[in-house]
Amino acid sequence: MDVIDTWDGRRACLLQEALRMTQEQFAEFVEVSVRTVGKWHSSHGGRPRSDVQRLLDAAYKRATDDARHRFHLLTRSTAAASQAQAFRVAVAVVTKGTDVLLVCRRGDDSISWQFPAGTVKPGRAPAVVAVEETRAETGVRCAIRRHLGERVHPKTGVLIEYHLAEYLMGEAENRDPDENSDVAWVPRAALTRFIPEQTIFPPILEALA
Repeated sequence: MDVIDTWDGRRACLLQEALRMTQEQFAEFVEVSVRTVGKWHSSHGGRPRSDVQRLLDAAYKRATDDARHRFHLLTRSTAAASQAQAFRVAVAVVTKGTDVLLVCRRGDDSISWQFPAGTVKPGRAPAVVAVEETRAETGVRCAIRRHLGERVHPKTGVLIEYHLAEYLMGEAENRDPDENSDVAWVPRAALTRFIPEQTIFPPILEALA
């Protein structure tokens, strides 16, 4: 039996397809939430935490030989297409008076505060993704006010598109506990206490000044 070196959203979705399961069935099979499976479908490049990697390893081992064979056929047939697609993420910088909305991401050994963000699938508008992902992660409804620009992130190498947004309604809460540990409104003046200033896209700092 082949060993999967690292699971990402794309491989997890291909395993679901190889098992011929619905998202609900696959979530139960892997022992994760249905929302986590939905995240894999919307963020093919996202890498699950180490504990979820182990759950996917175990699910792969429980699969039948036929399902594992289908998985590797699917992996080979989609590899070239996946490499050809630009991986783009839309970020929402949501303001409410003098505050800005942040989410606290879970990592393998650490946590980090970030702006709400989501992967942009082909054919989707980044601004729409930024609004929808903000609501899905935090319960906050917002409206895009202007495009702040884009860059290749210096640490991740991912193409990021930034949007300044204004709060409309909704109580901020952590609606994605699998990925995030907290959600908070942070004073603009205290932003760099949560996110290192050198990693923040300069137009964001200018817009929040």
